[in-house]
Amino acid sequence: MKHGTGFLCAAFTLLGATSAFAQGAPAGSNLQAGGLKPPDAVQSDPSTATPSTRTDALLDRADKEDSGRGLEFVFLNAELGPQYLGLHTFKANGLVDGTEVKSKGAGMVYGAGLGVRYLAFTMGARFRLGNFSDWQLWTLDAEAGMHIPLGRLEPYFTFAAGYASLGAFDKNLPVLPKNAHGLDLRAACGVDYYLTNSFSVGGNVSADFLYLSRSSSVTAVLPNPASQAYTKDGSGIGAGATFSAVLGLHF
Repeated sequence: MKHGTGFLCAAFTLLGATSAFAQGAPAGSNLQAGGLKPPDAVQSDPSTATPSTRTDALLDRADKEDSGRGLEFVFLNAELGPQYLGLHTFKANGLVDGTEVKSKGAGMVYGAGLGVRYLAFTMGARFRLGNFSDWQLWTLDAEAGMHIPLGRLEPYFTFAAGYASLGAFDKNLPVLPKNAHGLDLRAACGVDYYLTNSFSVGGNVSADFLYLSRSSSVTAVLPNPASQAYTKDGSGIGAGATFSAVLGLHF
């Protein structure tokens, strides 16, 4: 009986010492007492990442690949290029006398635009002057556009509407028609490449639709039959295409 009691006391003493040793072991130690070993740390699997984790990763990547241009508020650009224009493309009602004045042809266009920008959207005004062999055409339009930032490369498209004026006819004509006035509608697309944060180069292609009308130039019938067309009011619906190189400043 004494031997049994002594054996139990020794067993409890050994168990107490083992428990104390396990509790006092430093955190992270590789305990293997009794054949037990803490499980290894679970490695994260990208395929099991939560949507918020993946979104944060994409944002971090976009931030690293950002061109660093920052926000743009004001733009100013200038353009130059060829234009082909027909004054009677869709309707001819005596706007110009085709026997004396060319109703279609190619010329050079000079233009400038100024506006404001909010994120990817722009609003502004654009002036264009086209020089042709027998006449000039200038337009002043309100313009709205949307841009697609792709780093330093930026495609865009715009729509515009405004005022058009046809005049500056060849002074050698037997009879000068009065200046014609009307409406200009334009759709355009282009691309800018930002050489710096505030300077870009690019190209633009646009299509114009014109409605122009004029009043009669004279009140009496002239002896020259070719000039009698201008004794009446005239109008025409035309169209044109322009290809231009563009230089821009951005602030």
